[in-house]
Amino acid sequence: MNKLTMKSVDLTQVNIDKIAELFPNVITEARDEKGKIKRAVDFDLLKQELSDVLVEGEKERYQLTWPGKKEAILNANTPIDKTLRPIKTDSVDWDSTQNMYIEGDNLEALKLLQESYLNKVKCIYIDPPYNTGKDFIYKDTFKLSLDEYIEESGQVDQNGNRLVQNLESNGRFHSDWLSMMYPRLKIARNLLRDDGVIFISIDDKEVDNMKKMCDEIYGMDNFIANVIWQHSIQPKGYLGKFSVHHNYILIYAKSMDYSLESLDRTEEHNKAYSNPDNDPRGPWRSGDVRNALYRPNLIYDIVTPSGKIISPPANGWRWSKETVEKKISTGEIIFNQDETKIIRKIYLDDLEGRAPETIWFGKEVGTTRDGNKCLKDLFDNAVPFDTPKPVGLIKRILELSTNGKNEEIVLDFFSGSATTAHAVMQINAEDGGNRKFIMVQLPESTDETSDAYKSGYKNICEIGKERIRRAAKKIKEETGADIDYGFRVFRVDSSNMKDVYYTPDKLGQMNLDDLSSNIKEDRTGEDLLIQVMLECGLELSLPMETKEIEGKTVHYVAENSLIACFDEEVPESVIKKIAADQPLRVVFRDSSFRDDSARINVEELFKLLSPSTEIQVL
Repeated sequence: MNKLTMKSVDLTQVNIDKIAELFPNVITEARDEKGKIKRAVDFDLLKQELSDVLVEGEKERYQLTWPGKKEAILNANTPIDKTLRPIKTDSVDWDSTQNMYIEGDNLEALKLLQESYLNKVKCIYIDPPYNTGKDFIYKDTFKLSLDEYIEESGQVDQNGNRLVQNLESNGRFHSDWLSMMYPRLKIARNLLRDDGVIFISIDDKEVDNMKKMCDEIYGMDNFIANVIWQHSIQPKGYLGKFSVHHNYILIYAKSMDYSLESLDRTEEHNKAYSNPDNDPRGPWRSGDVRNALYRPNLIYDIVTPSGKIISPPANGWRWSKETVEKKISTGEIIFNQDETKIIRKIYLDDLEGRAPETIWFGKEVGTTRDGNKCLKDLFDNAVPFDTPKPVGLIKRILELSTNGKNEEIVLDFFSGSATTAHAVMQINAEDGGNRKFIMVQLPESTDETSDAYKSGYKNICEIGKERIRRAAKKIKEETGADIDYGFRVFRVDSSNMKDVYYTPDKLGQMNLDDLSSNIKEDRTGEDLLIQVMLECGLELSLPMETKEIEGKTVHYVAENSLIACFDEEVPESVIKKIAADQPLRVVFRDSSFRDDSARINVEELFKLLSPSTEIQVL
């Protein structure tokens, strides 16, 4: 039984619990006045979370730390002046699809998705760089201008993304990798639904650091499992070394609202069940009757029908005496022939599925060789990507984390060859699900000596997009399933707005020519619409329609959720027609109004025709 504290509630601990819900990474351990360990707040880290500048100060405490950690936190919280631009030419079924493929730095992409997809993603899977000393990592040095960065490192791709090969000789080998991963994982947590979950592939090199980092970001209580995946079956053949056949998949939930889906049962899983006593409830197997931990109230003797005494196990029985007596009366607990022990029946009929194990064998979910074979089949015997994950592995993840009945969003922000998108379409075709994917991948250039480059794929994004197209065609031909096979392509780019839009106070005499427009000349109305949707928190998969009204281009998002017109000098007649559609939000640009009186007139029109509409301007 619980012991009463006989004092008022400890508000300090209550407040710590509240802080832990918002910022699990600032919770640490400290000793109280009696020397006992208790939860405490790392105030230096909390200050950093609430500050938009770097906060100095350090004390000894239990935590994972490294040079650059505070800057990594700052990078996660720092806003960016960028946008996503629609690339319709690369898209498939733009008007109807709800899937997305984003090209660009994934930290920037995650930041841009914060408003539109906050608490909306059901499952995240990532296969990040393992920090082997040979792969590239993102260099998030926002303090430096692009020119300064190029002068310092020279590692910039064709789109200005900052990449660097993290060699083991680098004195900050682990620190740089941690600084790359931390802000991405931190923002990813915000995107997860309360019942969402993240799966992270990793190997021996950084698995310990990755787990400690996730313990901070997601909370130790939300650790679900560390799965061992057998990625290889064939021995490597290097004598004098272990032949490594596995990687890890760390699994963390957003909160305790997460529930694990069960796996399907097969005859192989059911062969342990039988019905030797013709139990009317059907096949059963024996189960453990012992309690795992010592409980004095579960220590009692059981009297058999013939009067024999069965002594309790060391920690006691699994149930109370009353519960055991009830189970004996219903036949769920029986005695063995000589009445020296009890047998608990676990009925097959009571099982809706099977619990997943923490070891996933290659024969069940696929190996790296299977991943290569899948790509080879899709790309006419060429393998344009090294060590792709098998579709079966991602399908297992989706089986455990989604049920497919609702429009659940699956995110992969280290998309690579887009195995996750392939798996989403495959499992939807098989179970009739309605899962939607968001892929994010940096357009990292392919090696000029590689098969991918020779086949015309100049960067990894080109491989990923083509894989989705080919996989969709194959799945449709094989299954005939009526699912979403398309995807909208977006590219991370600079803001549609000129610098003067963000810093009008810095406008000088030499900038007067820029006053003609605060929007960049090469940007379209659709470019502006997407940036507005991101700021308004609207999902980029929503239906979009463009109409011509008296010669003016008007954009509609999800019917009247958002209506936007970015044309010059929009006449009152067009304004009235827009207002008649009762939009929740309407957006114009400054130059849509001839003068201040026209602007005031628009506000009055909406007050009269659609008073609940929120009016905004660029």
